[in-house]
Amino acid sequence: MGNAGTIFGIVGALEAFPRRLAARAVEAAGGQLRRGINRQTTHVVIGRKLIDRLPDAEIETRIAALREHDTHILSERGFLTWLRLLDPPQHSSLTRAALLEQARLDAHTFDMLALFDAFEHSAEPFSFRDLILARKYAGLVAGGAGWGAIARSIHRSGAVTSLTALSLHHRGDKLYVQDGGASAEMDGQRLLDLAPDADQTEDYFARAEGLEAGKLFAEAATLYERCLAIDPTDSVAAFNLANCLKALGRPADAALAYARAIKLDPGFAEAWFNFAGLLRDLKRIPAAREHLNRAIAIDPGYADAIYNLATLEYEAHDLREARRWWLRYLELDDHSDWAKKATRGIAYIDLELRKSAG
Repeated sequence: MGNAGTIFGIVGALEAFPRRLAARAVEAAGGQLRRGINRQTTHVVIGRKLIDRLPDAEIETRIAALREHDTHILSERGFLTWLRLLDPPQHSSLTRAALLEQARLDAHTFDMLALFDAFEHSAEPFSFRDLILARKYAGLVAGGAGWGAIARSIHRSGAVTSLTALSLHHRGDKLYVQDGGASAEMDGQRLLDLAPDADQTEDYFARAEGLEAGKLFAEAATLYERCLAIDPTDSVAAFNLANCLKALGRPADAALAYARAIKLDPGFAEAWFNFAGLLRDLKRIPAAREHLNRAIAIDPGYADAIYNLATLEYEAHDLREARRWWLRYLELDDHSDWAKKATRGIAYIDLELRKSAG
């Protein structure tokens, strides 16, 4: 079960219930739920509604980026199981490797379908029903269906386990079930669909992220402000708003937004770090130093914060402190271009210290 160190982020909107209810459930289980993903996130949930909002390629890109971080990625069913709102299915013994071998389904398709709960189990061990479903999906893929088309269709006919007794077919972008001699499109109402405005913040936040990624900072800032109007406790919306305001050349407003994010979540290392960058730009060096130190205290492995603190101390002519922080940076990164710059900085400082001692 979760604990105080378990921090969830959700990508996309949940189909089971609104985010505010998910936050309460996570809190009751001893964890935290934050909007967006940051360095403190330990678990990422893939909300099923993501499949209705983004094309397959964009979803794949986002999932690939998430896999690069040291986080556990859960499907929505896996999340509900973690919360003990669903009982884990019984009678399961198949490993992922064994299921893939027997079903002849490629690993990428399988993993994407599993993240959108196309199987009885969300993770191994898998069941014989999962194997049957995997074989059916493999047949659909062989007929030209993509994982996205399958994922968008399967939940429309009820529980996915009910598909084991059906004959599935693919035509264009649609999936059909064969019942007797007739074909029927899988277009029934989804069991857990919510009203369009059940959690409007999710839509605002997703649109704001897209606008921010497209460098439409003014439009993104407006939507982040709407998110905060709906949920004043959203530290990630405040943080993203601050980043947009900084990009728009509004440092005073950005500072207020960073301070708000930190007040809402004192353990938000990225907020301390980005606020430090703004303070440094404003020539408020002691405050920038304090904020970088706070970011490092929260996350001792925060290499960017350590490097920036070394640079700040170097520019402030505190060579010994700069050397100490660059050495610490090299303990985390000894091969990148930044590591080479840190090494050169240390060499220069050593030369200067020898000159002053000589």
